[in-house]
Amino acid sequence: MILALDVGNTQMYGGVFEGDRMRASFRRNSMQGSSSDEIGIFLRSVLRENNIDPASIKHIALCSVVPDVVYSLRGACRKYFDKEPFLLQAGVKTGLKIKYRNPSDVGADRISNAIAGAHLYPNKNLIIVDLGTATTFDVVSVDREYLGGAIIAGMKLCMQSLETKTAKLPSVEIISPSEALGRSTVESIQAGLYYGHIGQIRELCDRLTKECFGKNRPMIVGTGGFASLFEREKIFDVILPDLVLKGLLISLQMNTEHEGRAV
Repeated sequence: MILALDVGNTQMYGGVFEGDRMRASFRRNSMQGSSSDEIGIFLRSVLRENNIDPASIKHIALCSVVPDVVYSLRGACRKYFDKEPFLLQAGVKTGLKIKYRNPSDVGADRISNAIAGAHLYPNKNLIIVDLGTATTFDVVSVDREYLGGAIIAGMKLCMQSLETKTAKLPSVEIISPSEALGRSTVESIQAGLYYGHIGQIRELCDRLTKECFGKNRPMIVGTGGFASLFEREKIFDVILPDLVLKGLLISLQMNTEHEGRAV
């Protein structure tokens, strides 16, 4: 079995694959400041709680946008699983042509999403929208070229900004309200967060489409923790919450084939 870990600014998202099938998934608040022992004990515990024997993990693949966590994660993998993890980073095989001015600037999670998207939809131009701490837009051509994208503040960041930078606006639950007209301060914030984000997504997808593909509409893929919140709006052609983990699995397979190991 394969353990895949995506370490973001707010959460660590993990999944266990048996072949191409995901057996279990889990989330935990940011690992920043955690020791290798804390991480290792957590991972072994969460596997057991999902009826998975930690000894059955044959490979570990990870990507991180938090460099300080990588050292502790590597230590946890070595000590608690006796495995050297595969790290998705500059220099490994991705199957993509990275067109960023500085390819190493692209977040590993964005590359992982692009790898999975290109693998799952090889005959499509893609715009991948990942709704997490930040909302990222990644453009991938049918020729497997990673063209670039855009980044905006995610919904939770926007809500926290309103809460911390104003005197009277409260923290609210992020939901999908049925109408844009709020009749209380809480409802007004919730409507603004939700429908404002829809407007940003639609505008950026329209502009990226025109700039990159002209009149040829790409497939728009939604992923990340908040993607399913927008399901009724039909702004995505497909919602794949586990896209980043699938990209890690595919990247691991590409980078271990030459070693003759079964992944």
